Amino acid sequence: MPTIQLEIFIHADILSCFDLARSIDFHSLSMANTKEKAIAGRTSGLIEYGESVTWEAIHFRIRQRLTSKITAMEIPFHFRDEQVSGAFKSIKHDHYFERREGVTIMKDIFQFESPYGILGKVFNKLILTRYMKKFLLERNRMIKQHAEDVNLSMPRNN
Repeated sequence: MPTIQLEIFIHADILSCFDLARSIDFHSLSMANTKEKAIAGRTSGLIEYGESVTWEAIHFRIRQRLTSKITAMEIPFHFRDEQVSGAFKSIKHDHYFERREGVTIMKDIFQFESPYGILGKVFNKLILTRYMKKFLLERNRMIKQHAEDVNLSMPRNN
């Protein structure tokens, strides 16, 4: 099963980063290039433990739907979303947040399995792992940019 592990340092408070990562509205905004939008389940606001969302998006020029459910949550340190239905055989995405030396560290552990046996494994190796890593890196970049922009605009107590 392919696993993508990412880590990014964000100069913003942990709760803001955590909430951006689970915001349905921000996800749609940050993934405009794939026309990703929530069409069922939780369709706006902050997704909570036990809730699900169905996303519709265009990947590889194909309109796709994926439903995921939040199966674990410890605010503001961790949440997990897992595929309930969609194109993958399985997806498990853990989002971890840690505050260290004035910086929030956001970590992703993204595991997925493609259908179609050996053909799926070849597709993972040649195309999909790189595509998903790029997708997650872009999403994390958007979270970082937004969280840091908001953090800079907050009044400071001197």
